[in-house]
Amino acid sequence: MENRELRILNIPHIPVLLNETVNLYKSMPQNGYFIDCTLGFGGHSEAILNTYPGIKLIGIDQDSEAMEFAEKRLSKFGNRVEFINKRASKALEEMHEDLNVCGILADIGVSSYQLDNPERGFTFESDELDMRMDKTQELSAREVLNFYSREDLERIIRNYGECRRYKKVVNAIISKRPLKSNRELADILGQIGLKDKKNLAKIFQAIRIEVNNELNELEKILENSKKLAKAGTVLGIITFHSLEDRIVKNTFKEWAKKCICPPEAIRCECGGNNELGKILTKKPLTASKEEIKQNPRSRSAKLRGFQFIRGQG
Repeated sequence: MENRELRILNIPHIPVLLNETVNLYKSMPQNGYFIDCTLGFGGHSEAILNTYPGIKLIGIDQDSEAMEFAEKRLSKFGNRVEFINKRASKALEEMHEDLNVCGILADIGVSSYQLDNPERGFTFESDELDMRMDKTQELSAREVLNFYSREDLERIIRNYGECRRYKKVVNAIISKRPLKSNRELADILGQIGLKDKKNLAKIFQAIRIEVNNELNELEKILENSKKLAKAGTVLGIITFHSLEDRIVKNTFKEWAKKCICPPEAIRCECGGNNELGKILTKKPLTASKEEIKQNPRSRSAKLRGFQFIRGQG
């Protein structure tokens, strides 16, 4: 246990879009609860707590290792912080709608620690075949790759990996079953011409999304955040690929609509004042050149913000 604690405490972690994220919440009420749906190693939360001394924070994460590190990192804030070790959508669903929520943040991505730690089975070179963010869940990449039907694998690679050669990829995977490691998967993909990291990343991304039910989880986070929102609550979502960003962008657009009459309506009959709030980011906020140089993975990060004008509960 001592070695594991030492390893966790020495995890290098750079919170993505840190300044942009902190600044997004300037207009939120300066008291109440801030909910970090994806606490990770606590980088964003630490900055939020330092910047906004009047708020309390609820940190949520399904990764017990990350939670252990965050608890140590944020211990200096004492009773201003409480922790929930479970899937964010479930934790939000269980919160009482009367909770005074001033801000909500979700960083929808895999941490550098998870990606770089071969034991977690995310990297191309890993001898594991895992990709679970929550190590207690049953479904892993091993089950997806070795037991999913051809039809389901094609759906995953086509839709989540946005891969045109999905049939060829699935044929190669099925012909080599059972797969035992990420390294073996990367070799198989290399044999059919998908050797470069960009193509490999798309296939690994597709499998990871399926294992962790990521898109459905994002939709639930958005819906449950809306239910908890009060007048002035600011919601920020950081995404790392187009599928996630599209969901956030379209959801915020729907929430900002004043008129909700059907398209075939001749004239507005809804009153034209049905907007739930306003979009704070006309375009998504992205990493600066300096941040990308320091943390290349921030290149694909996008932050979108929305502020509610009325309570939804």
